[in-house]
Amino acid sequence: MPIKILAVVSEPVSGDALKAAIGADRAEEAEVLVVAPALNTRARYWLSDPDSAIGRADDVQQETVERMDEQDVDAVGDTGESDPLLAVQDALQTFPADAIVLFTHPDSQVNWLEDGVVDELKKRFKGKVEHLVIEG
Repeated sequence: MPIKILAVVSEPVSGDALKAAIGADRAEEAEVLVVAPALNTRARYWLSDPDSAIGRADDVQQETVERMDEQDVDAVGDTGESDPLLAVQDALQTFPADAIVLFTHPDSQVNWLEDGVVDELKKRFKGKVEHLVIEG
């Protein structure tokens, strides 16, 4: 039975990025669910204007799935809630992941909704969370 990996992305990533996080053999044998939270700006969040964030998240997950498929990683994608913690929680309801791989922006580019997510996920899911910083 293949390992199930939940990949949470804020920018498009490749199969090589996933392989770097968990190892090439594990990545190529895994079933991967790519979730892109609909990260929004503070102003658009408070104005209840999620359309551009949802569109961007959909593009990010689609491009990530395409890149992973090109590099022999079996992936499907979905767009998640704007709060990355809720996006992970929602995904885990239907996709019982064995591991969570979180790809985030460098500290200087972190979206306000990403702040503190890595620490919180590591606290909630001890031993199941890998974190990789991506240059976007």
